[in-house]
Amino acid sequence: MPRLFFGGIHPADRKELSGGSTPAPAPIPSQVVIPMRQHVGAACTPLVKVGDTVKMGQTIGDGEGLCVPVHASVSGTVVAVEPRRHASGGECMAVVIENDFQDTPARELTPHLDPAELSPEELITVIRRAGIVGMGGATFPTDVKANSGIGAVDTLLGNACECEPYITADDALLCTYPEQVLGGMAVLMDVLKPGRTVLAVEDNKTEAISVLRSKLAQYPGIELKVLPTRYPQGAEKQLIQAVTGRQVPPGKLPRDVGCAVFNAATYASVYKAVCEGEPVTRRIVTVTGEGVRKPQNWIVRIGASFESAVAASGGLTDDVWKVLSGGPMMGVAQIDLTAPVGKGTNAVLCLSRAQNGESAHPHCIRCGKCLTACPMSLQPLYLFRFGKLGDRAELERLHLSDCIECGCCAYVCPGKLPLVEQFRAGKQALKEAKKP
Repeated sequence: MPRLFFGGIHPADRKELSGGSTPAPAPIPSQVVIPMRQHVGAACTPLVKVGDTVKMGQTIGDGEGLCVPVHASVSGTVVAVEPRRHASGGECMAVVIENDFQDTPARELTPHLDPAELSPEELITVIRRAGIVGMGGATFPTDVKANSGIGAVDTLLGNACECEPYITADDALLCTYPEQVLGGMAVLMDVLKPGRTVLAVEDNKTEAISVLRSKLAQYPGIELKVLPTRYPQGAEKQLIQAVTGRQVPPGKLPRDVGCAVFNAATYASVYKAVCEGEPVTRRIVTVTGEGVRKPQNWIVRIGASFESAVAASGGLTDDVWKVLSGGPMMGVAQIDLTAPVGKGTNAVLCLSRAQNGESAHPHCIRCGKCLTACPMSLQPLYLFRFGKLGDRAELERLHLSDCIECGCCAYVCPGKLPLVEQFRAGKQALKEAKKP
């Protein structure tokens, strides 16, 4: 098997729990909580007030700078504008809408059957107005990434690797709605004018690969690249190296090596925005794990609670241990399940007690396994040590900021050190130190 990037691991993928399940509409909640922060950048300012009537797809929050709008995912009445629980931890300003179950459309966006009729600038405007972000979990505003790539990108990549264990949302998307993904790629080809466009899929997605191959003739210029399964292949820098052989230098971005990478669900959202006039109001979410009774892929309204998504899958088992937003490697543990599904929520993972790999007495045995597993060629052992000491100068020297928090080091650590948690704390300390 070719070694396409440094490090990486092969965890048991457990995708068979929800794999093969066609995404079905989840029960529509009677109330949705729409967070004003669903993207990297400044939180939106609410544009509605209590008592307002809103339509499905109506812009209810927006802002300046690095910010994209958020939209109502149902029609109904605004019953609160206040801080609510957020899946990333803590609270965030949110608009709470009582659903009238009419789904009266706002129709703020105009469908364009032929996107080629629009200029790159017009397409980017539509993408922003639709509130599209990186829907693989990164949530960086798509319009900003696309705009920064104009004239700088010769290779456009589609990230359909979905390398995290358990998650099958993108796999289900590829099998069920391949035209949306490929159509969205065609739209961004019109924006970026790349010399090469590649949709990358790991070889464990056999049905998706077959479906895509049957459709590619309709999308000239798009190449399908099947990669050997290996985590974290879906990370931007690792995917670029696996497909193109190029390495993104420390502190640099994909566009610095002529590449732009977008997730499969992001491409689908671009297609729906430009060709169907639909902003981001719903997404496919995998509800899975040994701690939920009926793992399934669902089409969930933005703002529906984790609790409602879990209930659609039969509820939690008696031996549930932890519920995560995202996968087991990079997911965020939830304090309670009232947090709403956001644009970047690709999975609700419910783990049972049998998956509890934590240790009451974590201890480094200096085995060096973390060094060989790190896909960024960092030194997790020393980053952990200097992070505990609060030595910011050493953390800078050892390039802590290049850590992608993939969890490979923690996965292979026999001493069960909380490596990723310490790295996140160290990054925050560096960030605070740079504030004026």
